[in-house]
Amino acid sequence: MSDLAQLGSAEVLRLAGLRKSYNIGLPTELEVLHGLELTLARRDFASLVGPSGSGKSTLLNLLGLLDSPTAGDLYLLGQATRLLDDERRTALRAQAIGFVFQFHHLIPAFTALENVMMPMLVTHGRPSAETITRARGLLEEVGLAGFEGRKPQELSGGQQQRVAIARALITRPALLLADEPTGNLDTKTAAGVFELFRRFNREYGCAVLVVTHDPRLSAVCDRTITLVDGSIVSDELHSRT
Repeated sequence: MSDLAQLGSAEVLRLAGLRKSYNIGLPTELEVLHGLELTLARRDFASLVGPSGSGKSTLLNLLGLLDSPTAGDLYLLGQATRLLDDERRTALRAQAIGFVFQFHHLIPAFTALENVMMPMLVTHGRPSAETITRARGLLEEVGLAGFEGRKPQELSGGQQQRVAIARALITRPALLLADEPTGNLDTKTAAGVFELFRRFNREYGCAVLVVTHDPRLSAVCDRTITLVDGSIVSDELHSRT
C-alpha cells in the first residue's frame, strides 16, 4: 500500500459506546449522549448537523477533550482518552486537535500574528523562524496579509474569526473541529476558508468535522453525520459526480 493510501485510511478518531450524563446520582440526572459509535479517518471531511438541543455542543466538547464522557471511550490517534489525567489530556489536545469556535477566544494583549502562533508558543516557547513564516502564510491565506500587527480589538468580527481559523491550522492538526466556522464571514471569504480546510485535509491528512446549521455548507462536505436527541440517526456519504 502506498504512503498516501495508508494516510487516507488511518483512523484519527473513534467513539466506542460514548455516553454523557449530567447531575449523576441526583433526581435530575440526565443522559445527553446515548452510546455513540463513530469513526473519522484521515482525509474524512464531514459535517455534524442536528436540531438545537440534540447534543452537538456536548459532543464537540468531548471530541475536543474539553470534557470527559460518563461511559464508553474516545480514541484519538489510537489512544484511549477517558481516563487520561489533565496533563496528558492537555498535551494530546495540543498535539492533535485544532479548534475553530463560534467565539474567537483571541487574547486581547497579543497581535494577530502572536495569536496565530499561540499553540506553538505554548508548546515550544519562543517561535522559530519556520513558525513565524507559517503563521504569516496562514494569515495571508485567510486574507489578512498586512494585519499581522493588529490586536483583536482593532479587527472586525469576521477578521477575528479568520485569525482564529489560522490559529487552528498552525499545528497542522490530525483533527480539525470547526463550530459554525463561516458564520461571521461573507460568501467569498467563507468559500476561501472552506477551500483552505480542503487543502489541509488533502495535503496533511487532517480529518475535518464541521458543526453547522447551514445545509449548504453540509452539502459540500463529503459526509453528513446527523445527531438527534443524543443519538446518531444517520451517517451519509455524499456521492460526487
